[in-house]
Amino acid sequence: MRKNKLLLLASSLGVLLLLIVAAVQENWLKPWRQVQAAGRIDQSAIDVQLRQITNAKLGIGDRCVSCHVAMAPGEQAVKGSLMFAPHKPVVHDPAEYGCTTCHSGQGSATEKDDAHGTVHFWPAPMIPLRHAQAGCGSCHVALGTPGRVAFDRARATFDRLDCRACHRVDGSGGTIRPDGGGMEGPDLSRVGIAGYDADWYAKHSAKSEKAAAGPWKTSFAQTGAGDLELLRAYLATRTAAPALVEAKSTFLSFGCLGCHRVGGVGGDEGPDLTRAGEKDPGQADFTHVPEGHRLDGWIAEHFRSPAAVTAGSQMPPVAASEKDIDRLTMFVLSLRRGDLPGVYTPVDRMKAARFGQREFATDGATLFGAFCSGCHGPEGQGRQAPGGAAFPAIANPDFQSIVSDKFLTETVRQGRPGRRMPGWAKEGGLRPEEIARVVEHLRSLSGTEPAAEDSWSVAIDPLEGVEIYDANCSGCHGPKGQGGKGPALANRAFLDLVSDKYLFETVRRGRRGTAMAGFEEGSPTRRALAKDEMEAVVAYVRAWQGR
Repeated sequence: MRKNKLLLLASSLGVLLLLIVAAVQENWLKPWRQVQAAGRIDQSAIDVQLRQITNAKLGIGDRCVSCHVAMAPGEQAVKGSLMFAPHKPVVHDPAEYGCTTCHSGQGSATEKDDAHGTVHFWPAPMIPLRHAQAGCGSCHVALGTPGRVAFDRARATFDRLDCRACHRVDGSGGTIRPDGGGMEGPDLSRVGIAGYDADWYAKHSAKSEKAAAGPWKTSFAQTGAGDLELLRAYLATRTAAPALVEAKSTFLSFGCLGCHRVGGVGGDEGPDLTRAGEKDPGQADFTHVPEGHRLDGWIAEHFRSPAAVTAGSQMPPVAASEKDIDRLTMFVLSLRRGDLPGVYTPVDRMKAARFGQREFATDGATLFGAFCSGCHGPEGQGRQAPGGAAFPAIANPDFQSIVSDKFLTETVRQGRPGRRMPGWAKEGGLRPEEIARVVEHLRSLSGTEPAAEDSWSVAIDPLEGVEIYDANCSGCHGPKGQGGKGPALANRAFLDLVSDKYLFETVRRGRRGTAMAGFEEGSPTRRALAKDEMEAVVAYVRAWQGR
């Protein structure tokens, strides 16, 4: 009995001690309490209390301001360490939108690692600081973004015309210069969303003509139609998130939409990326990711070596610089488009989701870069991933000079059934006018004119071409035309489009810059083919059309 009493006493004292320690830790030793204890307003200590931003419509309850006190509503006067720095000026009020809406993380936590989501179990870690603008993708879509080449030209035009002499954009420009030039004109950092006066150029020209001196004379100059279009394209991308727009323009230059969908538009070969930035790190394999257990590291390594990170991935490695890999990573992190209450749905996302406005520019170069370059190369030069099938050099002049625009248009529309080339006339694909611009861009890459429609056809028994085909063509195109190093020839959609003249000229002339040599002249490794022999090959290939 005595032993039981002593055991009960000891356990009671242990529980009491444990409760005392827990109370001390909770009421005096919590890190957020220690942080707040260092805060001052005019030398006076601030109230130490749990602070929180709540927005029921957005479904957030963020306690981040328990440490970052100066970011809490009405607490901007708090001074002290860097922890008390107020939020940088942004379009949205952090007191209304909270922190996790843009930065992700675990808003209800009060411990640093838990709040930042760096613990392994938390499915929504905080976005890394260098990619902070990726958080804008939670709501915004940046309409009409051009590919990198077009974007760089547009930005260079804005700078070349010295628009920053009077206008501030993304934190630079719009100040009076030492020589008296420049002035503080309207800030253009978010006119891509807020809009601007479409008649600005005529009004600027009128003011310049009336001015006798000053920036209207020294900094403004008459501008041609081409430069005005580039300025329009640049202003359309000003959404107060310049790093994110640049990341998106990079994404649109690597052909990613050829296999992946974003916002309902793109290919079906790979996973839908619309919410790829919300990927749960706990569901990812980090075995071959050298940058540790971080989602941005996983995404970057997946671009460098997809098959190593995801077993069985058919995605080829992305041939890009480390800077571009970082930009691609940032854009994928920005793809976190969950449902939003109607009142918080921004105009750009509304236009894309409900009115079908494109998130990308619709010039031919951007469309080709976004949908086609991943397989056919940025200049249409063709591409072959190690161990994979070759993709044709569709901008090759030898090819372009013997096909009509109708052939190119129908190829883009219908694709190649049985091959990885999809038909882009499908839902979520390209519109007729966009397909026409892709064809125009291909013509500009090759520098050729469309071939005239030709009704000439061969009149030879297909069986005469069997041995000739087997000896000269099957090594690349397959014994039954199924494809290999060269494209598949026994494809009904392909044969329905091409003429006998096209097939004959392809055999005769070949394709410069590819493994396909012309058979009009021989070489040390193969003999030349006579005209009737080439026609026999055409007849044999044409016979596959009816199968």
